[in-house]
Amino acid sequence: MTTIDIHAHYVDRRYLDGLTRAMRLAPEPTPDGKTLLRDRGATIAWTRPDMFSVEYRLADMAQKQIDMRVLSVSAPNVYPFPAAEQVEMARHVNDALALYCRAHPGRFIGLASLPLADVNASLRELDRSVQELGLKGVAIGSNVDGLPLNDARFEPLWARINALRLPVVEHPSFPRDTSDMGEFELPLRVGLMFDTTLMAARMIYAGIFERYPDFPFVLAHTGAALIMLMERLDNGYRLFPDCRKFIDKLPSEYGKRLYYDTCAFGEQALMFAIGAVGVSQIMFGTDDPFIGSDTSHVTRLKIPDADRAAILGGNAKRMFGLT
Repeated sequence: MTTIDIHAHYVDRRYLDGLTRAMRLAPEPTPDGKTLLRDRGATIAWTRPDMFSVEYRLADMAQKQIDMRVLSVSAPNVYPFPAAEQVEMARHVNDALALYCRAHPGRFIGLASLPLADVNASLRELDRSVQELGLKGVAIGSNVDGLPLNDARFEPLWARINALRLPVVEHPSFPRDTSDMGEFELPLRVGLMFDTTLMAARMIYAGIFERYPDFPFVLAHTGAALIMLMERLDNGYRLFPDCRKFIDKLPSEYGKRLYYDTCAFGEQALMFAIGAVGVSQIMFGTDDPFIGSDTSHVTRLKIPDADRAAILGGNAKRMFGLT
């Protein structure tokens, strides 16, 4: 059985240095060796020295019996940069990630970051990343500097991704306004989950998955609250014309076609997700190196061995065309 972690991150110094400048972040060391990159009391990103060591990460994978990781740049991706700098930074992180994966074939595959402030540039970078660099899909935030993913200007991007049947792995971004989340790292702990849920509901109601049904779309953190809210979204479809404007099926029908990682981590949450959408839609994730779970949150589930193998690697093999 091959174990494939589909929610893991590539940590790049040049990107983080640029992000610190672009967002005017204040580095704050912690006693346990982290460096928090902070903005007005909230952590935007953070690092540890071992995150930059591929030798450490490979050893960690071996210890945890994880065969392969699907890597992407974490939130806030390249979106905080001005439009022209987004193009340059997206090219840099995609080039660097492709080299990282090529240096360790069979251990890492990569997802492209796109400079979504410029959709035409994003289409060019998408083609370059797939055709020239060999990246296996797209990493996308739950919003693009506050712009929702169902905005009409992104329609050509969804059409291209759909034509290529290219996997898209969503990672949450901070909501547009976190001014009422000013303590306890609530933007990270709650805001990200809110934004994934809001994004998924909008994408479903807006008919993105109705118009473009041929590409796999993966929601981080087991979809945040989406699965719990599916019946509520269905009730909206039954009650309100606006909720039927762009779709001709219940929202839950689209929700059950989406994919979900296991980064909710809790046994009850994962069993609920399996019951709601089925084993075929669930894929193993750890949020490495930021949380860096092992496989135990999946291996302890009371499910058949064949289902466990599908979640731990079989479903990802199929999605990413891995042998």
